[in-house]
Order: sequence, then C-alpha cells, then structure tokens
Amino acid sequence: MAEGAKEAGKPRMVATNRRARFEYHVLDEVECGIALTGTEVKSLRAKECSIGEAFGMIRNHEMWIVGMHIPEYEQGNVHNHAPGRDRKLLLHKKEIVKWHAQVKEKGMTIVPLALYFKGSRAKLQIALCKGKKLYDKRADKKEKDDRREMDRAMSRRR
Repeated sequence: MAEGAKEAGKPRMVATNRRARFEYHVLDEVECGIALTGTEVKSLRAKECSIGEAFGMIRNHEMWIVGMHIPEYEQGNVHNHAPGRDRKLLLHKKEIVKWHAQVKEKGMTIVPLALYFKGSRAKLQIALCKGKKLYDKRADKKEKDDRREMDRAMSRRR
C-alpha cells in the first residue's frame, strides 16, 4: 500500500446521532453521498459537525438534509460556506420515490444516523423512522437496564 493512502473499506466516523435510536423506531436504513463544497469537507475532516437536529426532506424529487451544522473552516477565505445551509443527498431516483411514498404517511420521518468518510468520500447513513411514544421509550430503557443487570450477574458468577 502507498505511504499516504487510506484504507477504502474502513469508515472514519465524523458524527453520530445517538438519540435517534432512542427517539425513533428505525424501519429502513441507507447510505448516501452528500454534495459538499471544499471548505465543508475540510471542516468535516477536522471532525466538526452536528447532525442531532438534522432531518431529511424530499423537494422536487431530490432528497435534502436540513439542519445539519458544519461550522465554517477556520482557514477559509471569502468563499467559505454557510454553516446551516441545506445539502443535497445523492441517492438513486428509485430509492427517493420509495421513501417519498412512506414519508407521506403520518409520523414517518427521515433521520440521519451517522456521518463518516469511506475512503475519500463523505457518506451519510440515513434512516426512515417512526416516532416512539413515551411508553415505548420506557420499555426500551427497562429492557436495556435488565440486560445490563443480567450481564453483571453473569460476570459475578465467573
């Protein structure tokens, strides 16, 4: 392997949305590319990004990510990017049409789960989700606590 080359198969995480799996039932996931400018890529390589408040939207048969904050690049010049602008997601038309039909249903939304580099390309993992009710969140928390307690008991027996 060349000296400066990166491994293409190993993704480098930039940002994750840990609350997404707590707040929503994840029904379907897909990996997609993002249309970015040069200074946005440089900010992402510095691991500066927030996807917690972001969501997906379909406009004119194109998918967009809204609310993703990538701060301005510090060494950028006059041509620096706007931090909160909407960014186009790169998906096949067939996938966009399929998700558009499901998003029209009540309670369905598109949520970003993770942003990472795969080789030299920035990728965003998005999910089609349905919001959880309060009792679903409580049940998930109880199940997680029970599993953790069981693991502790098993480790004490050894």
